[in-house]
Amino acid sequence: MRRYCAANRLNRLGTLTYRGEGCHDPRQARRDVGLFFRGLRQSLGGESFPYVWVPEWHKSGHGLHLHFAVGKFVPRGLIEEAWGHGFVHIKLLGDLPAGSGSFAEARKAAGYLSKYVAKSFDDDRDGVLRPAGLHRFDVAQGFTPRTILIRGATRAEVLEHAAGAMGGPPDVFWSSAEVEGWQGAAAVWVQWRG
Repeated sequence: MRRYCAANRLNRLGTLTYRGEGCHDPRQARRDVGLFFRGLRQSLGGESFPYVWVPEWHKSGHGLHLHFAVGKFVPRGLIEEAWGHGFVHIKLLGDLPAGSGSFAEARKAAGYLSKYVAKSFDDDRDGVLRPAGLHRFDVAQGFTPRTILIRGATRAEVLEHAAGAMGGPPDVFWSSAEVEGWQGAAAVWVQWRG
């Protein structure tokens, strides 16, 4: 999901909330968000656009609400019209250093959404478990990030190129050289958290 957000510059975060008693059926919420994005696409001229969405249970027991990210300005009125089930909120991510750009904004959006994905949906909420087979998030089809092959003569050179592609040094670094008695081929693992 993080790569998808960054590659598609999804830098606007939104929330879709149900009015009244809310929605307590994970399958219904997924149907509703599917209809929402189809309706929104039609309102915006019919052309596909990248997005990602994540369901989350309300702490108050109100049921589910849905967080989403898009990479372009969408008038709030169009979002309200396409949703039709309650309240909406959307904002462009700011509070980043000047000149950060859409890549950094998208990485920040991915960080927020990742927190929702990480929350357990196995908890019993209002007597409803997350049905087996439902994903924790979903994305628009046709916008899969392309694989980027990075080559270099040394590990340091590869890491330098990767840091350039990701917009900064990795947040996490692990090397098999640091593991006493490592039996396999030399390995390095890095992670950017957004």
